[in-house]
Amino acid sequence: MKLSLSTISTVNASFGDDVSAYAAAGFDAIGLWEMKLPDDDAANRVALRAAGLTVSNCIPTVPSFLQLGIPGLEGPADPEERIAAICASIRRLAPYEPESIVVLSGPLGERGEDEARAILVDGLQRAAAAAREEGMSLGFEPIHPAQSDSTAFICSVADALAVLEDAGLSDVGLTADSYNLAAEGPDAVVAALDRVTALHLADRPTQASGPDARVLPGEGYGDAAAFVAAFRAAGWDGTLDVEIFSTPDAFWSLPADEAARRAFAAVSRLG
Repeated sequence: MKLSLSTISTVNASFGDDVSAYAAAGFDAIGLWEMKLPDDDAANRVALRAAGLTVSNCIPTVPSFLQLGIPGLEGPADPEERIAAICASIRRLAPYEPESIVVLSGPLGERGEDEARAILVDGLQRAAAAAREEGMSLGFEPIHPAQSDSTAFICSVADALAVLEDAGLSDVGLTADSYNLAAEGPDAVVAALDRVTALHLADRPTQASGPDARVLPGEGYGDAAAFVAAFRAAGWDGTLDVEIFSTPDAFWSLPADEAARRAFAAVSRLG
C-alpha cells in the first residue's frame, strides 16, 4: 500500500514545506487541501513531480454542500454558491490526478432534514457530473456523529449509501475515516468495500479533548490499526492517508518535517 499524509496535518506549514517534508519523511503521496495550494497550479505540479509525490485525496476549499459551522471555514451560506465552488474545485484539482476528490454533506443548520437532503442530492449529482467530465473519482465522506452540528449531518456508512442511492450515483464512492467511523467499526465499511475510494487514518486520543482532536495511529485508541487490518484482509490495496486534525498546542504545533517523520513512522507500523 502507498502511504500518504494530508496537508491539514501540518496546517501551519506552506505547500512548499509540506512537499519537502513529506518526501523527505518517505511518503509516496500527499493529500491536498485546496485552501493551502498556491495559485500557480502548474508550478505546484512540477514541485510534486520533482519530489516524487503523487496525490492521494483532495479536499476542495468549500468541501460541503451546506454551510460549515467551523470557525474560519464556514464559507458561503448559499448552497448554489457552494455547489458552484465545489464543481470549480473539481475542475481545478483534476490535473493533479488525485485518487479521489472528497466532499461532505455539511450540517443541517436551520434547515429541516428533508430540505437539507434535497440540497445534498442535487449537489452530489452536479459534483458527480463535474467529476465524471474530468475523469475523476468522487468520494462522499460521513463524519463523526459528535460533529453533526458543525460539519455534516450524514454520519454513518448506511446514511451515506442511502443518499447516494437516492441520488442515483452508483459511480460515487465512500471516503472512509477511522476516526469518523470508529463507533461503527471497520466491519461496516468492509461490507461496502467496493464503494470505498479513500481511507483516512487517525486514532482517538486517550484523554478527553475537543470533538475533532485526533492523534497519530498507534498513539490513541487503536481504530486505525483495526481498519487497516480489516481492509487488508478483505483484499483492499488502496493508499493509507494519515489525516490529523489537532490543536495549536498539540500535533499542529510541530514543524512540518518533524510532524511528517512522526506520521510516517506511525503509519508504517500498521504493516
